[in-house]
Amino acid sequence: MVTATKPELTEYLYNKVGFKPTPTQLPVLDCKKRFILVAGGEQAGKSMVASKYLVARFLETEEPGLYWLVAADYERTRAEFDYLVEDFAALGVLAEVTKRVDPGRIILADGTRIETKSAKDPRTLAMRAPDGIIGCEASQLDLDSFHRILSRAAPKRGWVFLSGTFESSLGWYPQTFTSWQFGRENEQSFSLPSYSNVHLYPKGKDDPEINRLKANSSDAFFMERIEGIPSPPAGLVFHEFRADLHVSREAQWVKGEPVYLWMDPGFAGAYAIEVVQEIEGQIRVIDEVYETGLITDEMIEIAQSRPWWKDVTGGAIDIAGYQHQAMSAPAEAWLQNAGVYLGAHKVRINDGTERLKSFLKPDPSNMRPKLIVNPKCNGVLSEFGTQPSPIDGQTRAYRWKTDRDGNVVGDVPEDKNNHAVKALIYGIIDRYGYGYITTRKFIKVKRWS
Repeated sequence: MVTATKPELTEYLYNKVGFKPTPTQLPVLDCKKRFILVAGGEQAGKSMVASKYLVARFLETEEPGLYWLVAADYERTRAEFDYLVEDFAALGVLAEVTKRVDPGRIILADGTRIETKSAKDPRTLAMRAPDGIIGCEASQLDLDSFHRILSRAAPKRGWVFLSGTFESSLGWYPQTFTSWQFGRENEQSFSLPSYSNVHLYPKGKDDPEINRLKANSSDAFFMERIEGIPSPPAGLVFHEFRADLHVSREAQWVKGEPVYLWMDPGFAGAYAIEVVQEIEGQIRVIDEVYETGLITDEMIEIAQSRPWWKDVTGGAIDIAGYQHQAMSAPAEAWLQNAGVYLGAHKVRINDGTERLKSFLKPDPSNMRPKLIVNPKCNGVLSEFGTQPSPIDGQTRAYRWKTDRDGNVVGDVPEDKNNHAVKALIYGIIDRYGYGYITTRKFIKVKRWS
């Protein structure tokens, strides 16, 4: 095996492998934080940079290692796999390589293994923990796969390198890019613009083809697809919600602890039930029932079939849940048919929104938020804007009204794509109150003479 000191790495990468990184690519290769996200423009050479990063880490390691190439399917690992085969062959350390990538493996002279993994089969991500993981075309990975990757890197304190192109302005990938952009203790994100690939664009940023693309495309398209910088969606109500901070596998059912059902019947949309426990002072959304076209009795049947049902002690609902809509009121049905009493309060939209935002704010001393969500809760996550709706697979985040130019219009959000969010608001206010005086400017008192 080749073991190189830092000064020697440049020589190996430049001369042995034949790769000369551009000034934009070099900081990526030099970064030694555990979690790295590289958002690239189209044809920015992301796969090549990812493979060179793994080579650099291999050269710095004295012991044989285990590395994974993970993608939404095996075929998306091919570019990185082929680059690594070429590089390790050039270094003279390639011992064995498979012809296929479904699955594929590379074995080096010292016993180091590089294996391809498909996120379509979660079982492939449940094997021996690796020393490093490359997420290939990571923007195509779903949120659950992202968290599986983070959890598999944890046992060995391994590194994770994610690379991909922004496919849209919503989702965990652009959110994570933004939150890691300025670097935290272990995280860093980078942009690789398309013109960092000097083989395609010899004059870099001033290449005539880049100038043509800029002139003939919208600013949002050029920023996302060429510069590799996300264009935040206009009007997202809960921009404070972050996939890397608020989505956690720690939000699991704790047997014996009280379970609360916070719900919004969603007469004109989804019937949302958010299943919540309070553990160590933190609200944990452990599960949800998020359906359309079902009546309350059917939602009760689904809830009663879940393992946490035996710990249900109460819940909360919209005040409208006590109103009759040509049938029994939902709150009455839950009490009569399931024995669950639901608290209800009249909640002003903006007051409820601000209260939920206060629970999303992390504690500055430990960055621990007051609310976390299990990654399987697709309904509420879609409304927060981290993934598509589980109902139809479309982007349906809770937003403010905006005009054609993307400017926010009015003082209340659009009343749609918000049933799970409303359920959280009803529950928080029922259990914790507003935490402040809402709109009253004066408090009435009696004067005693």
